[in-house]
Formats: sequence, structure tokens, C-alpha cells
Amino acid sequence: MRNTVIIGSGCAGLTAAIYAARANLQPLVIRGLEAGGQLTLTTLVENFPGFPKGVQGPELIDLMHKQATEFGAEFLEGNVTRANLSRRPFVVEVEEQRIETRALIIASGASAKLLGLESERKLLGHGVSTCATCDGYFFRGKEVVVVGGGDTAAEEALFLTRYATKVSVIHRRDQLRASKIMQDRLLRNEKVKMVWNSVVADVLDPEKGEVTGVKLRDVKDAKETVLPCHGVFIGIGHQPNTGLFRGQLDMDEVGYIITHDGAKTSVPGVFAAGDVRDRVYRQAITAAGSGCMAAIDAEKFLEAEQ
Repeated sequence: MRNTVIIGSGCAGLTAAIYAARANLQPLVIRGLEAGGQLTLTTLVENFPGFPKGVQGPELIDLMHKQATEFGAEFLEGNVTRANLSRRPFVVEVEEQRIETRALIIASGASAKLLGLESERKLLGHGVSTCATCDGYFFRGKEVVVVGGGDTAAEEALFLTRYATKVSVIHRRDQLRASKIMQDRLLRNEKVKMVWNSVVADVLDPEKGEVTGVKLRDVKDAKETVLPCHGVFIGIGHQPNTGLFRGQLDMDEVGYIITHDGAKTSVPGVFAAGDVRDRVYRQAITAAGSGCMAAIDAEKFLEAEQ
């Protein structure tokens, strides 16, 4: 029997682990398949407080991991395959292992939807990004590409116009899916160029270890062209990693867990932190903040039972 189990080991999960361990809750952190979360796909993080010269994403995660371990948090490699929140103690299964816990913190994150190209995966963090807010600053004075046609892509493209000299928005249709106000802003911006009826067939150039352009395919005539650029931002949305809890917790239409009064979910004793509940900000610092909230809420919940 555990006092607290934390699912996920990104900024939210590790911050929750630090606070829970300091509260003597002896938390068990299940690291998950994407251990460390999206920061492990990022190179330099310049907007996390306390690092005036920036810090590498994997290094920041490693420091948080060490800090949580220092206070007594335990870690379990593996991925949760089943979870039963219908009664307490809650039960989570990691492969063949069955774990019971009095409180559960879900910090399993959200995965950026990708195009599925091998070159895209190889260049993640080296010119390919899923977060303009995180990485836009590195493309000052350069030309970049944004892929997508919804609000996510529009927001990314508009943010990037602060830094880039040109932002080409690649969309597979001949009109945007973004809200009217976002479309108007995008189409009015003189730095934005729309590339309609096109898909990214490849990202160049993995062998150089940097982005030099994208190979585009016209969806109507299959003609291929190369568009030179220095960065590629994938803006086709995120998918919260909450499939295990569907039907057990209140969620919105996309699958983000709905929280109230801090980090509380619709099931007493279950708390949510980080990108599983945040479809707006998705920053390391906001994930860390909500991890702190979840641990404090869990501590108060367990205290009230004694």
C-alpha cells in the first residue's frame, strides 16, 4: 500500500514528487514510456526561472529527478497498463505489477501530434519543434515553416512573426480551420505566406543535423518542390495521455482532465497536474506549478483522513 503514486516523470510529476517526498508521503513515481516528458525532446530552455544562461531540457529533468530522490521519492521504470479508480485504494498496474495507493497524481502529459516522418523525429530539437513559445527565440532573423491549419498553427505562426523574417504556413486544404479572428490576424500579417493544398513529404536535412528546408507535395497534382527554411514548427495539436482514465474521470471533448479547486479531479483522492489538464499554456514552469498544487492537495486530502 502506497500513500501516493505519481504517474509521469516530466516537470509536473517530478515537482509533485519533490513536494510529496518533503511532506513524508513516500511517493512512488512511475516514469512512463516517455520518461522525462517533452523537455527531453528540447535542447536549450531559456525561460525557466533560475537559469540566466539557459539549461538543456534533459539536464533540467535530471536535476529535478535528483532533487526528488534526495528527499526520498522512489522511481519505477515502466508504463501504467491499467488503472482502477472506482474504489479506494486505487489500483494501478505496471506490466505484471499491481500497486495500491491511497492517493493518485496523474501527470502523464500530452504528446504533440507529429507528421510521422523519420526525418522529423531525427531533427526534433535540432530545428524541428512543437512549441513556438519554447523555441521561437532561436529563429531570430530566419525563415521558418509552420505545419497546420487550425488555431494551434495560427497561434504558433503569429508568435513566430516576432522573430522570424518569414513564416510559411503549410496547409493541406485551400482554407484554414482556425477561428475567424485567428484567420484574419494570420492573413493580414505581411510576414506570413500561405502555402495551400500542400503537405510536408520530408524535412531536410537529417545528415547535416539541422533543418535546411522542407520537401512539399501538392495534394492535387503530387508535384514536389523544396522550400528552404531554418526551422519547422508542427502545429497540428496535442493529445493528452489520458486514455487509461477515460470513463473514470471527467474530461473535456479532447481528453484533457477537468480539475477544480486546484488539482482535484472528479474522483476524490485523484489529482491531475501538467499537460494532462492544461490545453492553454503547456510550459515547463506551469507544469511544475500544477505539480506543486497536486502534491499539496494530496497531502491535505490524506491528512483529513487521519
